[in-house]
Amino acid sequence: MNAARPPFVDAHFHLWDHGVLRYPWLDAAEVAPIAATYRIADYRAELAAWNLVGAVHVDAGADPGQGADETVWLNRVAHDDGLPSAIVARVELNHPAVEPQLAWQAGHARVKGIRHLINWHPSDPARRAYAMDLTRDPRWREGYALLGRYGLSYDFHGFPPQLAGLAEVAARRPEVPVILNHLALPIPADGLEAWRAGLNAFAAMSHAAIKLSGAGFIGPRFDPAGFAAIVAEVIDRFGTDRVMVASNFPTDRLAADLDRTLGAYETLLAGFSDDERRDLWGRNANRIYRLGLDL
Repeated sequence: MNAARPPFVDAHFHLWDHGVLRYPWLDAAEVAPIAATYRIADYRAELAAWNLVGAVHVDAGADPGQGADETVWLNRVAHDDGLPSAIVARVELNHPAVEPQLAWQAGHARVKGIRHLINWHPSDPARRAYAMDLTRDPRWREGYALLGRYGLSYDFHGFPPQLAGLAEVAARRPEVPVILNHLALPIPADGLEAWRAGLNAFAAMSHAAIKLSGAGFIGPRFDPAGFAAIVAEVIDRFGTDRVMVASNFPTDRLAADLDRTLGAYETLLAGFSDDERRDLWGRNANRIYRLGLDL
């Protein structure tokens, strides 16, 4: 632990254990470097130098039918280890039985939110988890509207062209905190117009927040100089009270190792005051995910 670093509440990390759950996406050749089982002891070892005081586990892409199994397993892990501090669980918001699934998840104290990964890109079928943009789907929107009833937030993982549709939904549901994952996936090669418009729309919503993570998506290589302007723009729009540093490990290892990843954010945030950095590295995640940590 480095006492000079602010307390770190990792706003986004994953665990996977192939002996417990199935992860079809980890069978792909391109993710082979991160495909091995990754348990809480592995995660703690990697974070040893980063003053880790809490961590939010976000659904790790287990088989869609295992959302409840993942929550049961993670609660068992947390009972034994203390982490994860909170769980963002998987529920498909367009599922016919979405409400009982949300009610079941909300019955677990560590479950603070839901992520339904709905990647959809208008011109690239390879970047589509579904055949349509579910932010425009009436059934999906009905599922989203139920989140507030159960005190759950929504974590969004999708592409910038989807931000406009999500903004329509989120604006009508201010009781549902909405958190944009991975800088809202700005990809300069696609153009940043849709990303910037979406960023502005969500920055105007007091119930919206965003994570500094997933920077490896921005370009062909992990280059802090290449995403410094993106990070600065995100903080300029949202302020230092609605932005959260997150490792996204082990997934972000596809771009860079953990120390290089968090070290890049550390360098980019060095100019902020100690108080602002404490917010960015921990206090915002503690508040937004309602962890109850003494920070």
